[in-house]
Amino acid sequence: MATWTPASTTPETALAELGVHAGAGHWRLALERFVAHRLAVASVAVLLLLVVLVLVGPGLSPYSPEHTNLNLRYEPPSSAHLMGTDSLGRDLLTRIMFGGRVSLTIGMLAMTVAITLGVLVGGLAGFYGGVADVVLMRFVDMMLSFPRLFLLILFSVFFGGRFLTVVLLLGGLSWMGVSRLIRASFLSLKERQYVEAARALGVPDPQIMLRHMLPNALAPIIVAATLGIATAIIAESTLSFLGLGIQPPTPSWGNMLKDAQTDMVVAPWTAVFPGLAIFVTVVAINFVGDGLRDALDPQHVIRSTRR
Repeated sequence: MATWTPASTTPETALAELGVHAGAGHWRLALERFVAHRLAVASVAVLLLLVVLVLVGPGLSPYSPEHTNLNLRYEPPSSAHLMGTDSLGRDLLTRIMFGGRVSLTIGMLAMTVAITLGVLVGGLAGFYGGVADVVLMRFVDMMLSFPRLFLLILFSVFFGGRFLTVVLLLGGLSWMGVSRLIRASFLSLKERQYVEAARALGVPDPQIMLRHMLPNALAPIIVAATLGIATAIIAESTLSFLGLGIQPPTPSWGNMLKDAQTDMVVAPWTAVFPGLAIFVTVVAINFVGDGLRDALDPQHVIRSTRR
């Protein structure tokens, strides 16, 4: 059985003694498995195209997302307006591209807030254990006991539907699942030999967590972040649909659906295209999350490396 001494052991050599090779090898194997997931690769291509459209499209469009022309109300899809116009004569394609910029940005920023809070709470609970673990996890359980949609609606009513408010609300109510994942990872990682070696060498706790443990817990973080973006987009669309999210005239996919409620009979495209944008985006993100989950499965990584 392999042995180690604190004076000579490093995280890399300790991993090698366990039969797991750290570094680029893991990520190369994960990339190969991800590429083998055809739906995930196709979804990445769809998301890249979508990101290019929402970033570049509004600037190339000859129409403004907020410019009204009552003479062009309810124009059906045509060569001049590929997705038609809405009740105020605004070009629907331009508004969907601009609204996608808003919705995707909110999704990514909200998940950044959620990941930050989740890693902080879960990391502290998993690393220190004991009283810290009990207190922090009971707080997580308390947060999970409240209906998320109810809290979103309640806080939105009190604080309004400004961009930053929506981001903080969605992120502040989405971190609990991430914290549990990180806690479980840290509980396992803190028993590893390279962590014991770092402690024996007197490495400070924050450095052990950030430099040695957090990189080895990236797999669940990446998967949770990917799937969480889709959840945040749906939540923002729900709030906007209820009139509590991003407020007009700034377009988002959610408030475009809200505006289309009364127009579906005379102009169904005003609801079909924003709904389709949400559907395609969320499905693509979920497929990417599935591909990442399969590619970054720790047990699969260890088995593949040992072979």
